[in-house]
Amino acid sequence: MSDGFSIDGELVAQAEALLDAARAKGDTIATAESCTGGLVAATLTAVPGASEIFERGFLTYSNAAKSAMLGVPVWLIERHGAVSEDVARAMAGGALNRSRATLAVAVTGIAGPDGGSDDKPVGLVHFAAGRRDTPMLHERVLFGDLGRNEIRRQSVARALALVAQLL
Repeated sequence: MSDGFSIDGELVAQAEALLDAARAKGDTIATAESCTGGLVAATLTAVPGASEIFERGFLTYSNAAKSAMLGVPVWLIERHGAVSEDVARAMAGGALNRSRATLAVAVTGIAGPDGGSDDKPVGLVHFAAGRRDTPMLHERVLFGDLGRNEIRRQSVARALALVAQLL
């Protein structure tokens, strides 16, 4: 990849297939994003007609935004860290609770190049996706230190794939 992130044709095709499947089932989608900085929403909305399915996106890069916009408890972030299964699940739940969407996906991780630690290295990303009144799906992925743009690109693809599992 180049120095900048671009939404490539493979991601758009994946988003289009997801939107078609959601449309067929009458579902709508909300996103709650941290390390991807809105790229999941941008990828979905790169598809013409996405407005029928994509309900809204929450860009919650800071911990304060996660709490204010999604209702993620401050104590949860303090106890587990923003990059954790618990926070990813709370973000997805908050996106469902604060939207009219029937499906939500959340992404929180460390894209780098800085910010990693021994416990939470660069390339660690937590995903959660759910439907109202059903158990939340969660994935913990350690992409490795592939570079910021590639971690974010792979995170978008993984987030779309996780939502597809709900359909």
